[in-house]
Amino acid sequence: MSRVKGGPATRHRRAKVLDRAKGFRGARSRSFRIAKAAVIKALSHAYSDRKVKKRYFRGLWQMRISAAVKEQGLSYSRFIGALKKANIELDRKILADLAIHDPIAFQDIIKVAQQAIK
Repeated sequence: MSRVKGGPATRHRRAKVLDRAKGFRGARSRSFRIAKAAVIKALSHAYSDRKVKKRYFRGLWQMRISAAVKEQGLSYSRFIGALKKANIELDRKILADLAIHDPIAFQDIIKVAQQAIK
């Protein structure tokens, strides 16, 4: 049987990996074997960090809401509990956006929430 080296296919497969490794430092962008490992690791981090990004943003929204609510003399947890009692179904992303860009509307939401507590 004749020997098959697979020249073009092998070259294209390796070029694809090296293209993904562009911008990596040193041999990680030039040497196929090292670049392949670096790309696999980078892709796994990219996948898991898409989930981590959601965690970070939720924490950021909570901090922004907490800061805005503290100005009105209310704690974050009491505010969220009051929203649930008042059947206000705004998520944290929207609440944080209102706290920054439309403080007057956010203060109205706080007043409605405080009435639900009483």
